[in-house]
Amino acid sequence: MKAFVVDKYNKKGILRLAEMPEPELQDNDVLVEIHAAGVNLLDSKVRTGEFKLILPYRRPFILGHDVAGTVVRVGLKVRKFKLGDDVYARPRDGRVGTFAKFIAMDEADVALKPKNLSMEEAASIPLVGLTAWQALIERADLKKGQKVFIQAGSGGVGTFAIQLAKHLGATVATTAGAASADLVKGLGADVVVDYRKDDFEKVLSGYDVVLNSQDAKTLEKSLNVLKPGGKLISISGPPDPEFARKQGLNLVLRLLLRLLSRGIRTRARRRGVKFSFLFMEAQGDQLSRITSLIESGAIRPVVDRVFPFEATNEALSYVETGRAKGKVVIKVR
Repeated sequence: MKAFVVDKYNKKGILRLAEMPEPELQDNDVLVEIHAAGVNLLDSKVRTGEFKLILPYRRPFILGHDVAGTVVRVGLKVRKFKLGDDVYARPRDGRVGTFAKFIAMDEADVALKPKNLSMEEAASIPLVGLTAWQALIERADLKKGQKVFIQAGSGGVGTFAIQLAKHLGATVATTAGAASADLVKGLGADVVVDYRKDDFEKVLSGYDVVLNSQDAKTLEKSLNVLKPGGKLISISGPPDPEFARKQGLNLVLRLLLRLLSRGIRTRARRRGVKFSFLFMEAQGDQLSRITSLIESGAIRPVVDRVFPFEATNEALSYVETGRAKGKVVIKVR
């Protein structure tokens, strides 16, 4: 089958269009004919080798972390899905590879596609939807009446997280450029800080939760908008000891991550707030609950551009510019 693969880690490298063997099916797997694949900044970071210590893929490997398609084969022990089911997923780490014609995934990672979405719209959801769900519901336990600051509101995670937070009954603040203000307000943002003109730490205060997706400087400033007992959840690092423990990393890596995150953990503790790093996990059951929210109209996809399969490298380059509003998607078939 045709697939876009990483041959070597390289910041300026491009993916190679290659002929790869069709995936082998394990007993708990579904084989999915891919119709569309979402493109994420995570794809760029994996391609450049930024995560090679914690995600040691054997090259060449197929890139891609979001998928929507149709089940064409099922393993012997599969019970949730049947041939012909339209599904979507964020395959688990170690088994990614959605920039291809087919992918085999553990059925535990997969959910039925929302009936009211196209394949391209559905492919835009899993990674950002699960990230927002695990940050706001699982980690933050966000409640009605609380205040949450979601950075980069017009980005992939931001456009989903704003809608989820509003559905939960929270007051939502976000950062966005003037050109994106109407978009994020339409998604439910109550307070929009123009990051080009204003400093969010001088505008916002007394927040219960911050979802950080930006650089170390922004992470540091985020401490100032939280009230005592607040939660600072970062999806952009630095990884903390709890993450290292859950990943089962070796002692050297665990010590390294402890050192990398010690500064922010210490400053958070002094302020009486809790810092944690979130690395999203594949979770089909959570994705099924997201399907219900989408089908009810509580959350809608935000897709910036759809690229043809042959233009996968161009799609990845566009994501890397940081200019996309919502998600970028590849139409595979």
